[in-house]
Amino acid sequence: MVKRLVFCGTPAFAVPTLNALVEAGYEIAWVLTQPDRPVGRKQVLTAPAVKTRALELGLTVDQPESIRRNEAVRARLEAMAPDGIVVVAYGRILPEWMLALPRLGCINLHASLLPRHRGAAPIQWALALGDAVTGNTTMQLDAGMDTGPMLLQEEMAIGPELTAVELFAELAGRGARLMVETLEGLDSGAIQPKAQDGSRATLAPMLQREDGRMEFARQTATEIWNRWRGFQPWPGIFTSWRGKKLIAHRVSVADLQKVVAPGVAFVDGQRLLVACAEASWLELLEVQVEGRARVTAEEFLRGAGAETGLRFGDALSGL
Repeated sequence: MVKRLVFCGTPAFAVPTLNALVEAGYEIAWVLTQPDRPVGRKQVLTAPAVKTRALELGLTVDQPESIRRNEAVRARLEAMAPDGIVVVAYGRILPEWMLALPRLGCINLHASLLPRHRGAAPIQWALALGDAVTGNTTMQLDAGMDTGPMLLQEEMAIGPELTAVELFAELAGRGARLMVETLEGLDSGAIQPKAQDGSRATLAPMLQREDGRMEFARQTATEIWNRWRGFQPWPGIFTSWRGKKLIAHRVSVADLQKVVAPGVAFVDGQRLLVACAEASWLELLEVQVEGRARVTAEEFLRGAGAETGLRFGDALSGL
């Protein structure tokens, strides 16, 4: 019978699963999370969300910088002999000795319908690539990156206005319930691991700042809109204007029957639209020029002037 678990997780996404395991009556013998890190412009040392919640729950927490060759962690895990190790967004690759330790293996919650979107940012890339459906997968970890045998999956439709912030919260809650269901199924023998079809795998790599750059000549307005949804709150989407970085805080796809070069703007009264690939148009609703305050398109136009030839996307270095 599944009783004793070790939990490995770090960000807020993992907290609902930790809560659900405690509420379901599992003994969480140990919580492993990453060390406190500096956060924000002032670089304030901040504890991971999992650490904060685990201490509130009265659980034992440790924050090893590394576990691959950490003999103290290994000895303690071996002495605990947990039935399973639950891993949710821990942010560390587990060593093979740890994968082989528990009777049920290391059970991971991954926020995509594997084998699609293996990697560090499945939620963001599902939105950025315009997926209509996503979901969660529980699986047994192996030595590869999200390549282990699957246990359970649950699908959900992606609403057209949904952003990464909202999708994170939705999948975190759903994933917590799926993990409890997975453990119950493993306990009863109702769940049998199923190998992934590697030929269908896609990657969802960790986001880089440059992923948010709008490329008007090769991206349609819909593609940019999807990247805006997926890249909230970071890296957002941005371009350049008069040699400065311009962040687009709010955008929408516009219906405009004009053909001009990508990056060229069209001013329609108080509206600011930019030509994109395939004769599509993106409306900029709220923007922020580097070093200035966030403003509406109307306010931006008052300051910029609605001159003919207003354009975006000139080359910038060092961003």
